[in-house]
Amino acid sequence: MRSRPRAAISWSGGKDSLAALTAARATFDVVASVTMFDTEGARSRSHGLRPEIVASQASRLGLRPIAARCGWSTYNAAFTRALRSLRGLDITHAIFGDILFPEHRAWAEARCAEAGLTAVEPLWGSSTDVLLDNFLASGATALLVTVRKPFLDERWLGRPLDASMKPLFAERGIDPCGERGEYHTAVVNGPSFAGPIEVDTGASVVRGDCLAVDLVPREAAPVALEWAPDDSHEHAAGD
Repeated sequence: MRSRPRAAISWSGGKDSLAALTAARATFDVVASVTMFDTEGARSRSHGLRPEIVASQASRLGLRPIAARCGWSTYNAAFTRALRSLRGLDITHAIFGDILFPEHRAWAEARCAEAGLTAVEPLWGSSTDVLLDNFLASGATALLVTVRKPFLDERWLGRPLDASMKPLFAERGIDPCGERGEYHTAVVNGPSFAGPIEVDTGASVVRGDCLAVDLVPREAAPVALEWAPDDSHEHAAGD
């Protein structure tokens, strides 16, 4: 018998996901990650990462990389379906990296309830200032992959998150962890990684007030994503 419940983590690829994973591993046997992608499976929904980056993160963290495709209009149903697929792996809990907003936690709990799993929020209610300090002290490396105007501009894209940014964030009214979408990151190394992910920064794109940079892996992903079941409705309009 396992001494700890088996769990998966809702994986964005960013620093908060890694922090939640680190916190949860003391209590749960976290064996898989779940990441949502666009309908083509080309970019992750939350942070715009290539599948190769997400697969490499999972491999280095010892996680089974589960992924699902969806449009924005079918996100909820696709996420629930991906969670249901975990039950075949004897997974009973899903870990999330929500911190501040009750509606985010309520969403996670609703999707888990639909799938017959229990939602776990190890970062919930924490100080984002302390969380950022802890992340930086851990020695993990996270690159800024999206930023939002007017808080930050394209010069920040691709930069490693570091302590020198904290006072600048405070001056600009940016939450330390970017909880209002001011920035997102992709983790490429850390104490729990089997090794670093070597990347180059590619082209950047602008969508409204959001700027994003493409992280290009220097080597092929060691494993491929495992795509959760989908259906014909996943390619509906409204993406």
